[in-house]
Amino acid sequence: MAKGRIEFDYGKCKCCLLCTKFCPTNILVLDTTKINEKGYNLIRVTEAEKCIGCAFCAMMCPDSVITVYRLEGSKV
Repeated sequence: MAKGRIEFDYGKCKCCLLCTKFCPTNILVLDTTKINEKGYNLIRVTEAEKCIGCAFCAMMCPDSVITVYRLEGSKV
């Protein structure tokens, strides 16, 4: 069962892929089928139930577009 939930502010994402490189469960991938209004591809969560709520993705994001919530609903 998931211990965390990830939300993206896709409008600000520049697709640097740092979140995908630092996710310990490898559940973040580049989605080449969708782009934001700036023309950048989006990041997709492949298996949300495997999120451990570590927030490494959010810590590595230079544009602060990722918010991680713990299972209890509190912001990390």
